[in-house]
Amino acid sequence: MEPERSTGTSITRALRVVEAVAAAGDGVTAKAIARRLACPLPTVYRALGVLVQEGYLVRLQESRGYGLGYRIAELHRSLADQVRPPSPVRAVLHELHENLGATAHLVVFRDTDIVVAAVDDCADHPRPDGFDVGEPTPAHATAGGKVLLAPLRPARVSELIAPYGMPRLTSRTLVERRGLDRELMRVRSAGVAVEVEEYRAGTAGVAAPVTGPGGVVRSAVGVTVSRAEFTARRWELEVAVREAAGRVARAESDDVRAAGGH
Repeated sequence: MEPERSTGTSITRALRVVEAVAAAGDGVTAKAIARRLACPLPTVYRALGVLVQEGYLVRLQESRGYGLGYRIAELHRSLADQVRPPSPVRAVLHELHENLGATAHLVVFRDTDIVVAAVDDCADHPRPDGFDVGEPTPAHATAGGKVLLAPLRPARVSELIAPYGMPRLTSRTLVERRGLDRELMRVRSAGVAVEVEEYRAGTAGVAAPVTGPGGVVRSAVGVTVSRAEFTARRWELEVAVREAAGRVARAESDDVRAAGGH
C-alpha cells in the first residue's frame, strides 16, 4: 500500500503546483511556488520537470519562471466539446440571441454539477463575467440553475449545492437555504426562473426548463440582459425563452431519434 500512497501524494502535489502557477500567472518561480505551497523546493522542482515535459506547464526563458502549458487549453476544449449541445440546439440559441439582442445560454446537469453547455453572445451583448462553457454555474444565483434545482427533492438539492455552498456573489444573492426553497417553489409554480442582480451586479435574466420524456427537466434555456432592460422587457424575454426551450426540447428529441436512441 505504501507505493500507492506515495503515488497519490505525488499526483496531488503536481496538481497543487499547476494551481499555484495558474493563480500566480506567467513567470512565477519555483521558489515562489514552494513558498506558496509550503513545500520543499526539490519536491517542487521534480513536479515542475514532469509537468513541463508533459505539456501542462511551460518554462519561460525570459522570466526564468513558469506558466500554464498548452495541454491545459486542450483539456478545456475537450471539456467544452463534451458538454456542447448538437448544432440544432445551438441554432436555437443563436436565433434567440439575434432576435432579443441578449446573451442566450444553455445549462445542463453534469453529475453533481450544473454547468454551462453553450453561450451565444457578441460584443454588444456579452456574457456575464465567469459564465463560460464547461464551467460550473452557481445554481442558487442563476436563473438556469434555479430551473434545474426546482423539480428536485430537497435531499438532491442539498447534494448539488453542497460542493460550492451558497456564496454571496452580490448584495441580492440568496445565501440561506430557506430563502432558496421559497424561490424554488415560485419557480415550480411559474414554470420559469428569474434572477435580478443575484449573480452579477447590473445584470438580470430569465430561464425556462427543457423537458424530456415524462416531463423530466434535462436542461434550461436562459437569456441575460442589463437590469434596466430586464425591467422594461421582462415579459417579452419570458415568452421568447419559453418558446426557445420548447424548440430545444424538440431538437434534442430529434437528435436522439436520429442517433437511434430511445
